[in-house]
Amino acid sequence: MTSRFLGAALILGLLSAIGPFAIDMYLPALPSIKESLHTSVDTAQLSLMAFFVSLGVGQLVYGPLSDMFGRKVPIYFGLTVFALCSIGCALAPDIDTLIAFRFFQGLGACAGMVIPRAIVRDMHTGHDAARLMALLMLVFSVSPILAPLTGSLVIQFASWRGIFWTVTGAAVCGLILAMTVLKETRPPELRVDSSVGSALRSYGVLLRDRHYLGLILIGSFGVASFFAYLANSSFILIDHYGLSETQYSMAFSINAVAFIGAAQFAGRFGAKHGLAKVVRTAVTGFAITMLALLAVVAAGFAQLPVLMAMLFVGYGFLGLVIPSTAVLALDEHGKIAGTASAMMGTMQFVVGAIVVGVIGRFFNGTALPMVAGIAGCALIAFTLAQVTLRHRRFMAKPAAESA
Repeated sequence: MTSRFLGAALILGLLSAIGPFAIDMYLPALPSIKESLHTSVDTAQLSLMAFFVSLGVGQLVYGPLSDMFGRKVPIYFGLTVFALCSIGCALAPDIDTLIAFRFFQGLGACAGMVIPRAIVRDMHTGHDAARLMALLMLVFSVSPILAPLTGSLVIQFASWRGIFWTVTGAAVCGLILAMTVLKETRPPELRVDSSVGSALRSYGVLLRDRHYLGLILIGSFGVASFFAYLANSSFILIDHYGLSETQYSMAFSINAVAFIGAAQFAGRFGAKHGLAKVVRTAVTGFAITMLALLAVVAAGFAQLPVLMAMLFVGYGFLGLVIPSTAVLALDEHGKIAGTASAMMGTMQFVVGAIVVGVIGRFFNGTALPMVAGIAGCALIAFTLAQVTLRHRRFMAKPAAESA
């Protein structure tokens, strides 16, 4: 069982990491791009926000396609688009061209974001699915842990453009892996009833399921809080606190370790206490920590060690929330797992893009706008969890969750 879990997690995690790799590796380059293309902080961040928006919107298409044509063919198409647009980003002569190619690059990347979650649901439910989802995130963690450091090294030797040549190579490797190793988990007999009309009906079913919507919104505001850190941390830690690009990459990785490390306990805690209880407890800890951080920063105690320590604790709690809400949301929609996963991913990236855009309008070079945005997301996620998880269908015994 363990070897089977690890094998699936390795393949799915590597495919899932290609898109985020293009985000995390890109972060140390934002100040350099601002200078190189003679633009502003706000405009440079648009290249990141465009990627977020296309990742979200594109998933609405890839999810139903994976239900109609199987899981593998849409992955092939998406990785090909991602690779071609990465080349376009590497050759971009100005910020407008870069933003445009980043948008279409995101449309390719989202195949690797939505389909692996559907494959997890094809294979497992309950705390077994949470365990596999957490293992997938462990492999996926190579992106937030190593990508910023890799990006800073690439910038030193090949400028920010070298980052896009690197992710082009990663996409080609992912395409080869998908063609040769990945197994199809959506058999032909299950695709018969899948069509554009059924996809639209499926979205209607999901939009009427308040509990599904509540769960994906809890996860979405949790993910949005991390996006707020993604978009602003390089400017704050490098420009405000004076860290080098390499030091920034190491600092960023610390919070990624907390998030991914905690996620590995989601399946174990879910089996013992129930996934709903795990979510309610973890989101409470997340909200308390981030609101405390906001109070500390607003009071003027914004020293870097304090900021990093409290973010580490908060994102540790968040690591329990994200895989658990994903599993609970998909458990009751196995027949349309691709579509349900697509709406989940879309919501995460659209909410994330909105949060990043709002925080960007208030950016003043200090940590306060970023921390305020993170704390706001945490408070909303906490409120949604209290409302959504009061329903008895989510308060069943742990054994029921794994049935």
